[in-house]
Amino acid sequence: MKVAIIGASGQIGAFIRDEALARGHRVTAIVRHPEKITAQDAHLTIVEADILRDKVEELVNGHDAVISAYNPGWSNPDIYDEQIRGYEAIITGVKTSGINRLLVVGGAGSLEVAPGVQVLDRASFPEQVKKGVLATRDVLHMLKEDHELEWTFLSPPASIAPGERTGHYRVGKDQLLKNEKGESRISTQDYAIAMLDELENPQHIRERFTVAY
Repeated sequence: MKVAIIGASGQIGAFIRDEALARGHRVTAIVRHPEKITAQDAHLTIVEADILRDKVEELVNGHDAVISAYNPGWSNPDIYDEQIRGYEAIITGVKTSGINRLLVVGGAGSLEVAPGVQVLDRASFPEQVKKGVLATRDVLHMLKEDHELEWTFLSPPASIAPGERTGHYRVGKDQLLKNEKGESRISTQDYAIAMLDELENPQHIRERFTVAY
């Protein structure tokens, strides 16, 4: 496929980019800081852009799908507003370009830990981080209100960090997944595998799902 990845140099987006390239997809990396990408691949095109200023429909036009790992930056004081404006631009731009498929890197904050109780209700987040967690939850609400795009929102477990690429993961829907030790975690590599598996073999159209060990 020809895939546009927004935020392809970030903490999660970089792993999604590399997994897509390893599978032979043609990747357009849409990033604010192209200097962060040192990987070289004949199937990789790097485009410097800011989706808050540039036209998303022009950036993604001609692709088969868009994967968004967009994040304004956890230290950005305007993270909530910029994330919401960013996703408004992404959703509108993807639809305007005629692309049907949008996959989004979600958050764990909106996963349930009990009926009607979300991680965000139980966990203690620093105020700055909480703004981003709330924005990500509201992006999910925005997607649920859209009935045109074939969107998918992939929430990580409570802990996601670079580690081993095992190729194994469990799948859930709206509840936080934990293992027998009570741990809720996955490596960024295996999260990227789950994202590309969903791209290649869609199982969660217009749904949120989550993965963990």
